[in-house]
Amino acid sequence: MTRGIPDDTSLGNSGLTYPAAVSIQTHLRERLILVPPTGPIRIVAGADVAFPSDDTAVAGIVAFTWPDLDLIDIAVASMEVTFPYIPGLLSFREVPVISKAFRRLSVRPDVLFCDGQGIAHPRGIGFACHVGIVLDVATIGCAKSRLVGEAEDPAPERGSSTPLTYKGQLVGRLVRTRDRVKPLYISPGHRMDIPTAVDMVLAACRSYRLPEPTRQADILVAKAKKLLPAVV
Repeated sequence: MTRGIPDDTSLGNSGLTYPAAVSIQTHLRERLILVPPTGPIRIVAGADVAFPSDDTAVAGIVAFTWPDLDLIDIAVASMEVTFPYIPGLLSFREVPVISKAFRRLSVRPDVLFCDGQGIAHPRGIGFACHVGIVLDVATIGCAKSRLVGEAEDPAPERGSSTPLTYKGQLVGRLVRTRDRVKPLYISPGHRMDIPTAVDMVLAACRSYRLPEPTRQADILVAKAKKLLPAVV
């Protein structure tokens, strides 16, 4: 436990009430560091979570060298989910199982790409922010759809982007990662800023719309779901 914030395994406890969860998010938001990562970036990873059933979560993390994106390691984990599905509080269902998988990696990523929101969240503390603080790692929120805010559609060419704003504040960018393909909502999580997040996402998008780390994490989770209950 750090600064009054429960450890990652208790964040999804069924005894956690809605007001208590919102209070935790408020405290976590105060701890966010929205500046570029310090030091060299040599290892990145992608994280994804799936729910084969209402009470089971499966997480996958895939680690790569940076910037070459050579595969280094993979990790999977599953666990029972006791926190209910509540919009705006989904990270309480996802962070515990991601933390479990993260601890199984043989390397420590310098940056974690997350399939979800960063600060583009009603309380400014989406999944990428939450997991970044819990794991003390730089994170990028890379979402396929909008949760909050407004953004104009960017130009059709790869690399085009437009500001994503919410309540008058810049919270990310809508980024075209391939020519004439639906853009992604990019927002910083923890120890990250918007320009660096956008640059890294574009560098990680090779032949697909999604960054390779999260694309491979999604594939890993899909495979892991089929192996339940062997994945623990």
